[in-house]
Amino acid sequence: MDRRRLLLTTALASLAGWTANAAEKFDFRKPDERTALPEIKYLDESGNETDLSALQGRVVVLNLWATWCAPCRTEMPSLDRLQAKYPKEEVLVLALSVDRAPAEKVQAFMDEVGAEHLTIGRDPTVKAARLLGAPGLPATIVIDQEGLEVGRLLGIAEWDGPQATALIDELLAG
Repeated sequence: MDRRRLLLTTALASLAGWTANAAEKFDFRKPDERTALPEIKYLDESGNETDLSALQGRVVVLNLWATWCAPCRTEMPSLDRLQAKYPKEEVLVLALSVDRAPAEKVQAFMDEVGAEHLTIGRDPTVKAARLLGAPGLPATIVIDQEGLEVGRLLGIAEWDGPQATALIDELLAG
């Protein structure tokens, strides 16, 4: 999906009601079976190329977002609070920027929203959104310790709320 289509989809999603009120909902979709993810490469916080397989062994909350995405700005603080509840060795919230913004702009966004606990990744190729089938932003995919997709949520969610933390706790308990 190119940047223009992603931007348009995100804008339409905002108009369709994925507003701050939508954050109160937790419309998490689970597939019938956990599924393997495609190979997703991204730049880590040091600018080195890595991929999702490097994160196996812990629960990963993979949030696809962009610096130009208003709903992403609304959602990011709850993701940061979720990460603050769990040690990164057990649960990793990866905020993967899927736009061409340089590292400085991505960090400025995080500073503006007060996010201090997240692991930040960048995908300046914007391939991750397409490979993962994300029709808009924000999109969040929960991955189990074996690297399999548990489910996903499109739009804003309250990631530090009771439904999300129950999901994470269930995955941690096995």
